[in-house]
Amino acid sequence: MAPKLRDISQILENFKNGCITHEQAMNMLSGDCVEDLGFARLDISRSKRQGFCEVVYCEGKTIEQIKSIVSALADKNDNVLASRASKDMYEAVREAVPEALYNEQARMIVLRRDKSIADNERYIAVITAGTSDIPVAEEAAVTAEVMGHRVERIFDVGVAGLHRLFDRMEDIRGANVCVVVAGMEGALASVVGGLVASPVIAVPTSVGYGASFGGVAALLAMLNS
Repeated sequence: MAPKLRDISQILENFKNGCITHEQAMNMLSGDCVEDLGFARLDISRSKRQGFCEVVYCEGKTIEQIKSIVSALADKNDNVLASRASKDMYEAVREAVPEALYNEQARMIVLRRDKSIADNERYIAVITAGTSDIPVAEEAAVTAEVMGHRVERIFDVGVAGLHRLFDRMEDIRGANVCVVVAGMEGALASVVGGLVASPVIAVPTSVGYGASFGGVAALLAMLNS
């Protein structure tokens, strides 16, 4: 919880007397603040601890709950994300936060007042095996961008036509991190992992038929690789 008034007075007195540093005083004053909305307890100080506020997961919440949560987060943060959101949810949020945008493919409500990029020379490659994997990839790409990273999208380069992957190898090898999104047999993550020196984050999707078992085949292939 936020510090009480008498605690604040003591913190300021300790800082004035040189007992604590400026950074220590700021950490004590910021506290672990929680905003209680009744149906949700928002971790208001998360951005101070982890660099970004909590992302709102919309599935299972009512439209009014999402509107209230996003509005409360937008009051205290420049950038806010709400994932797995419908268009109806976005329309309600926009009433309270007019700057919010909706990415239909990623199913995300996005508030991005701060569009700065931490390091324009470094980037994340988000790679998909097929076009059907793009919605999952877009969720990852939009999240990374709103959190201040440069993203290079490399879509539809699966192993069924491996020459497509080799056409983009310079971009893939230039990335500091590769996020590889694939369904079906999930082989693309293993292929990319054998071609690059950077970390590879493998993301299975439920795209596929036959023995893909709703994404289980891709998941097991990625775990094995």
